[in-house]
Amino acid sequence: MNIGILGTGVVGQTIGTRLIELGHNVMLGSRLANNEKGRAWARVQGSQASHGTFAEAAKFGEILFNCTSGMGSLSALEFPSKSDLTNKVLIDVANPLDFSRGMPPTLTVSNTDSLAEQIQRMHPLLRVVKALNTMNVDVMVHPERLHGPHDVFICGNDDLAKNTVTEILTDWFGWESVIDLGDISNARGMEMVLPLWISLQRKLGTAYFNFKIVK
Repeated sequence: MNIGILGTGVVGQTIGTRLIELGHNVMLGSRLANNEKGRAWARVQGSQASHGTFAEAAKFGEILFNCTSGMGSLSALEFPSKSDLTNKVLIDVANPLDFSRGMPPTLTVSNTDSLAEQIQRMHPLLRVVKALNTMNVDVMVHPERLHGPHDVFICGNDDLAKNTVTEILTDWFGWESVIDLGDISNARGMEMVLPLWISLQRKLGTAYFNFKIVK
């Protein structure tokens, strides 16, 4: 399958590398076609990897991942044409974190709105599913690296899109427990988990942990 990833940072590269290991073709997208991080990644990954602009990655991908910085996600999604976003599943991994005043970062949107909702409103024909934003990127694509059961959360308005994302999480990445929280408004809680996640990272001294819901 052809996968388009918006973003050439660590998250985009790690997810892209894992998808290539699984046999998929991946294009990383950025604002500039000659983005050096994207070019270097594609050179290392070989023939199944490529890089281009946000518009090119959106056109290329049958499924899309938003791995941009949360503060730049909305502007990144202005580059593709509407036709290249229509009816495609976008897995939104981004978090609306503002690091401009140092650590800990603040959320640019919370409580009554979320980044995922903003993306869905801006692109109503895009099938947005929030997922994988509540953990370290290595855990996203290798959940087996943590001992014992743990959970990944998803939410979105399109049930068929959530079914597709659930299959990606379970069949491709190996997740055993996927919790569907409901419609896209539940992204508010998923994104507001990040301040807690950052506090736990600093307390535990590691990014290799995750949440398990016990009832």
